[in-house]
Amino acid sequence: MVLPNQLTILRIILTPVFLFFFLYDDPTFKVISLGIFIIAALTDWYDGWLARKFNYITNWGKFWDPLADKILTSAAFIGFVILNIIPLWMILVIITRDLIITSLRAYADYKDFSFPTSYYAKWKTFLQMTFLYYLLLAYVGQSTFQFYIGDKNIFLILMNRDFIYFAMLIITAITFHSGVTYVYKNRMLIKDLLTHET
Repeated sequence: MVLPNQLTILRIILTPVFLFFFLYDDPTFKVISLGIFIIAALTDWYDGWLARKFNYITNWGKFWDPLADKILTSAAFIGFVILNIIPLWMILVIITRDLIITSLRAYADYKDFSFPTSYYAKWKTFLQMTFLYYLLLAYVGQSTFQFYIGDKNIFLILMNRDFIYFAMLIITAITFHSGVTYVYKNRMLIKDLLTHET
């Protein structure tokens, strides 16, 4: 198995490890969880770079690499649901949309179909990841003494429940709308893909 695929497997393995440390009621464990998440995210960048540079592109990688990304980010969002910071219904909408579209695009790559990623979808992903990193840093900072420098109240402001709710509401709406738009614009390609036999 080529190295990029090994890194994809590593990212999947690190996901439950991250979630365990993240949910454990110990300040040090929460800092460790943040480190694990960052390392897992970096494997995504590195395996993509390796695959492009050395042409380590396989059908297995086309299918599992994007799914591994969604598994990691979904686990982080689920962690915030368990901590009662984000409503469950929002995360269900986001996870359902992302897994459907990611699986569809991965299957299309496997079948040698071209499903372009729209700028809208890229902005959606950028907003999701930016806010997720914001939540991770703010929550770990609020939960751990290691991050306290100066006024501790800054983390209470950053983790304001009303702000988090409405920010997630906007991201959820954008995520859902981008999914509907993507399916509609590619409806003929999807039809061809589902009826194509190899």
